[in-house]
Amino acid sequence: MKELKKNLHFAWKYAKYQKKNLFFLILCNFLSIIISVIIPIFSAKIIVELTANELYQVIIISLIILLIELMSNIIHYFRRNLSSVVYRETFKKIQIDLGREILKLENKCLDETSSGVFIQRLTNDTGKIADLFNSLNMDFTNILTNIGIFVAIFLINKIAFFLILLMVIIMYVVEQKRVTTRTKNDKALRKTNEKVSGFVSELVRGCRDIKMLSAEDSFMKELEGKIVNLNNERYKMLKTDSKYSLTRDFMMDSFDTILIALLVYLIFTKQLVVATALVIYNYMGRVTSIVTFFSMLLEKLKDFNLSSERIFSILESPEFPKEKFGTKHLAKVKGNFEFKNVTFSYNDEQQPVLKNISFKVKANETVAFVGKSGAGKSTIFNLLCKMYELKKGVITIDGEDIKILDKSSIRDNITIISQNPYIFNLSIKDNLRLVKENLTDEEMVEACKLACLDEFINTLPNKYDTIVGEGGISLSGGQRQRLAIARALVQKTEIILFDEATSALDNETQMQIQQAIDNLKKDYTILIIAHRLSTIINSDHILFLNNGQIEDSGTHEELLKKNKNYKNLYEAELEK
Repeated sequence: MKELKKNLHFAWKYAKYQKKNLFFLILCNFLSIIISVIIPIFSAKIIVELTANELYQVIIISLIILLIELMSNIIHYFRRNLSSVVYRETFKKIQIDLGREILKLENKCLDETSSGVFIQRLTNDTGKIADLFNSLNMDFTNILTNIGIFVAIFLINKIAFFLILLMVIIMYVVEQKRVTTRTKNDKALRKTNEKVSGFVSELVRGCRDIKMLSAEDSFMKELEGKIVNLNNERYKMLKTDSKYSLTRDFMMDSFDTILIALLVYLIFTKQLVVATALVIYNYMGRVTSIVTFFSMLLEKLKDFNLSSERIFSILESPEFPKEKFGTKHLAKVKGNFEFKNVTFSYNDEQQPVLKNISFKVKANETVAFVGKSGAGKSTIFNLLCKMYELKKGVITIDGEDIKILDKSSIRDNITIISQNPYIFNLSIKDNLRLVKENLTDEEMVEACKLACLDEFINTLPNKYDTIVGEGGISLSGGQRQRLAIARALVQKTEIILFDEATSALDNETQMQIQQAIDNLKKDYTILIIAHRLSTIINSDHILFLNNGQIEDSGTHEELLKKNKNYKNLYEAELEK
């Protein structure tokens, strides 16, 4: 009960903006309940007047019932509309909040968690929370409506009332057991569904690689196994519902027979007239449906509880830790930064990727990082952008520890161009405007020219309005990287990081990009990771990394003279 109260409070945080609609919704429900009590009384009176052959009275009562029913239909119309508005707005707010919180998660958490977890909770669980208000509205109103009929039966005959009450209690116990079992199965079903969603997401994104590897059979075997598990869990739920439905139907038929026997006895002993017995029998189904509505409400409350816990865990639980930033803001970043005795590993079980490294970079300096794969070059970039939390050592920007800086001071002043940039399924123009909403056409063209992309764009039928497909699939590898470079250039940040940004480019285009980078020198702090040493020979400073440590540093000419490993790398490249 304590957990439900907490979750209801959580849901109310999103629904409270609909106070006006909720007020009118409650008013409509209240009027529906009053009508539900009045209608059975008038219906019973029709049967009594019919048996007494008072046909004029029957007509009058029928007209009264018609007017009440018309009023009831109008109320139901407004109630449905109000429910839809409350659902829509609540659903929207929860999804937006959850999406925002997912973007705040630590990258380590994103690395270790299947995308299916977030897809299911954002699309499925949010709907179940928003649906609670409709459920409370509909099911609770139906319960109260039928309680009104229950009251009417109590006024007609107390013996029949107590028999029906006993039936309702027995059915409630059975339904509560069904809901408890179903909720347990539903929890397992959702976890399995997350695994399937995550795998399908990977299958779609990696579809082309799967085809190239001729691995369709292996992936289909894996997918088939996950789908079989999912459907087995779903079958458990359906089997539970079927088993308890059979029990409920058997009980309903038995109770029906018992009630008929009681009504016959009451008529025979002259404790009840036939007309009144018919009224009780006709409304018996409506009364016992209280249990059905109540069990539905109970089921949705438990469903809501489960969904709330799953969403709440992303919003506030330590299970999904958020990125932490400081509060200090740098109005203007110059571009100086320093690593002091930094040691880092992506998880506690691995050997450190970086081992006690220290170095300085001055504003408007161009510095390159060279070394074999796995030496820790990209990790330096990730830590500078605070994509991972540093545990040992200090990183400073303009002399300030990044742990005390706010998000804007770090991310708004650093642009990273990775070796595998993600291009969104939007137009070229919209991909560029993602990083700057008020981007002008002139700024866009200038950035694309610097990235050696403008000439290619102008050969496309729709030019800058061309949709590039998911992941930029309609572009070549080099074109994707040049678009990513243009996207970074429109930000005009003080620090620009090139992480193998020219790796997918041909020699001619690579020379053009190199010229673009040279054009940025002296105005920006530029850091470059490159396997092609020809792209970094003009750097102000080169750091040579080996096994997570800085083995040597200096200019290109200095390293050729004093570092054998660097010289070997450069000579091996010249031989290719």
